[in-house]
Amino acid sequence: MFLAVINQWNTSFKSERFYSKGKEKGDKKKKGPVSINESEIEELVNVSRLKEDLQRGLDQLKSDYMKHLSLRSASGSIENLQVDFEGETFTLQEIAQIGRKGSQLIVVNLSGFPTVMKDVLKAINDSGMGLNPQQDGTTIFIPVPKVTKEYRESLAKNAKTLFQKFKDHSRDIQNKYIREVKKKEKEVSSDQAHSVQQQIHSMAELYVSEGEKVMIDKQNELLGKD
Repeated sequence: MFLAVINQWNTSFKSERFYSKGKEKGDKKKKGPVSINESEIEELVNVSRLKEDLQRGLDQLKSDYMKHLSLRSASGSIENLQVDFEGETFTLQEIAQIGRKGSQLIVVNLSGFPTVMKDVLKAINDSGMGLNPQQDGTTIFIPVPKVTKEYRESLAKNAKTLFQKFKDHSRDIQNKYIREVKKKEKEVSSDQAHSVQQQIHSMAELYVSEGEKVMIDKQNELLGKD
């Protein structure tokens, strides 16, 4: 359904537009709808690339939620945890031996790749899984949290943290393309340049709104709400 909305932007999507000070000076309440006109935007930036960049961020948020924020995430997805090391990305199972002692302890052996220890610890701490890794030499011990109310609340909080990361990423993409427009301001009228900038903002806001819905659904799932 979301993709269908995206495809209809040329003709139907409307969002709030903040008019330039010259047009609305002294009247902050006057805001009108702005139609997303991809043909107009395309004159200044690559619309397809803009949408792909925004969609990639949303897809990453959904992937992070699915892989790392479930009540079984600690024991079920640690193998596929992504670790960045010297400009490359590896899954944890590619660089470590992963075992378990009972149902409450995961053991990660990095004796074959000790130089990546710092990066593995960072990946675990930043994963949003609510884990507390403990290092002992080239081994990392990861207690698997019991599913308590506090643990559920911790994961729900992490869901908001990951959403904020996605939101900031979307803002960065928005600003990147707005900078492209500003570089071409002398090639078009000031009204068109302003209009395109506002449309780019509206596009980014649509993806952020969709990401917020995904976050709320995930939080409700983690907290056991309907």
